[in-house]
Amino acid sequence: MQHFPRLLLAQQIAQAVQGKDLFGDAHNGLFLAAPRRTGKSTFLKEDLQPELERQGLVVVYVDLWAAPLRDPGELIAEAIGRALQGHLGPVAKAAKTSGLESVSIAGVLKIDTGKIGRPNGSTLADALRTLHELAHVPVALMVDEAQHALTSEAGESAMTALKSARDQLNAPGKVKLILVMSGSDRDKLLRLVNSNASPFYGSQIQRMPELGEDFIAYIAQQIERQRPDLRPVDQTRLMQAFEGFGKRPQFFLFALNETLGPLAGISERFEVAMLAAAQQRQRDDEMQMESDFLGIKPLEQAVLWRMLEQGARFRPYDAEALRFYQDKTGSKVTPAKVQTALESLRQRQPSMVWKSARSEYAVDDAAMHRWYTQRINAQTWPPVGAQPDWAEE
Repeated sequence: MQHFPRLLLAQQIAQAVQGKDLFGDAHNGLFLAAPRRTGKSTFLKEDLQPELERQGLVVVYVDLWAAPLRDPGELIAEAIGRALQGHLGPVAKAAKTSGLESVSIAGVLKIDTGKIGRPNGSTLADALRTLHELAHVPVALMVDEAQHALTSEAGESAMTALKSARDQLNAPGKVKLILVMSGSDRDKLLRLVNSNASPFYGSQIQRMPELGEDFIAYIAQQIERQRPDLRPVDQTRLMQAFEGFGKRPQFFLFALNETLGPLAGISERFEVAMLAAAQQRQRDDEMQMESDFLGIKPLEQAVLWRMLEQGARFRPYDAEALRFYQDKTGSKVTPAKVQTALESLRQRQPSMVWKSARSEYAVDDAAMHRWYTQRINAQTWPPVGAQPDWAEE
């Protein structure tokens, strides 16, 4: 399936981040939140980056989930370093090839692109300023899954350095550095902006528009072009199926490929089969989360329950939380036991709990919040099932 372009949205965002909106604040940093697998990264790489480049900007893109075991601060510095190398002049490139540790770039400063952001290297602000002066155009730095930067001190320091670079390079009416931060979990992304200690305190989180009816119309057009026998496609039912898949194009398109495949063997309209596939996916997702919840120890369940209930207000060790854990488990709970439970939840594969460098905790998969809310509304919380062997210990 070809990429579905979101050109108008890309154009609108490109205008906003360059400070061309009359009342907008995106030029001070754009923070976009969208659930996992809903097309956020694809939009950034396939739509927004080309649009910014078309308008003459230099774009640096880095995905902090591309190498989750590496330090986020290093990934950001390396991305900027690669962009700098691409703009070095012939002499500087030759010097780098010869193994010189630093080279003079356009008379601006001596810089080693491999040591950006390190104690003995150039700062991120220096590197970004140099990139701007070499390219003679504004620089747009796009950090995908930016909340992951908060999991290490170096990553948090990199975010603070980027805020400083923005303040140094930009002036009223003149934008030299554009920052676009995206995340798959709004609650985690909020930690970049919601307190005095946050690197971008005061900025706002924007929810990225989800794919919708225009996407379904595009898919229907592709189907009718390749399969004239299926005309007309029932776009209303197809949209219902897409919503059933949580508006996640990857899962939707996979099911569509299976449903339209030569081995599908369906006797009904494919739109009906897609609705059934979406409902089955919902059941599978819910059963997996229920199984994960029932598969952990009582105190871990209580901690996770509290985390789901409190969201960004979660405090693991306060008196109210300890009373909550004791009420749910029927036994006395100490902060040490809670810490052990949190670490156990973090070490599970896949991890159930996320931890920042400041020891802030959150549910790792934001989809679990939606599952929790649905069960609360249906009055089917908490899940009840057979207890594993350890429950008798």
